Amino acid sequence: MSEAMRLRIDRFQTPIGEIIIILDSEDRLRAIDWTDHEARMMALLARYCGKAGFALTKARNPADMRSTLSAYFAGDLGTIDKLPTETGGTDFQRRVWRELRRIPYGKTISYADLARRIGKPTAIRAVGLANGANPVSIVIPCHRVIGSDGSLTGYGGGLDRKQWLLAHEGALT
Repeated sequence: MSEAMRLRIDRFQTPIGEIIIILDSEDRLRAIDWTDHEARMMALLARYCGKAGFALTKARNPADMRSTLSAYFAGDLGTIDKLPTETGGTDFQRRVWRELRRIPYGKTISYADLARRIGKPTAIRAVGLANGANPVSIVIPCHRVIGSDGSLTGYGGGLDRKQWLLAHEGALT
């Protein structure tokens, strides 16, 4: 029987609510979410960690994650580009998530555009589901995906946070 994955947890305040970060033993981000969505984040982690599950301990000096994310919220947008992530998920989901990291600050794309970028132009709904299952929000910027008509569509952290993040990055005028 395999051993549970050992993960570390940290929480801190941002301008739009308290955030939770989950790190693995190699200081890679496994999950980021808002404390008011903690149950959903834990369910996603359980799914991605498999039958062995995971064990959480409090993060001590979380490898500059807190300071890097704080710098992002203070306006140094590019600082999070260097943060290492490690996600579970299917090959398709990880493909979508890699493409999300290629969307520049201040830009948005539609779900249809995202589907085309990964070479699956008819997989718009599947892309939307993968986008919604992203365990590392903000760093893997699922908030930069909007409706084809330019409307702000779903965001796991809530549309008010999505709007704030897009305005913060200069994508909304």
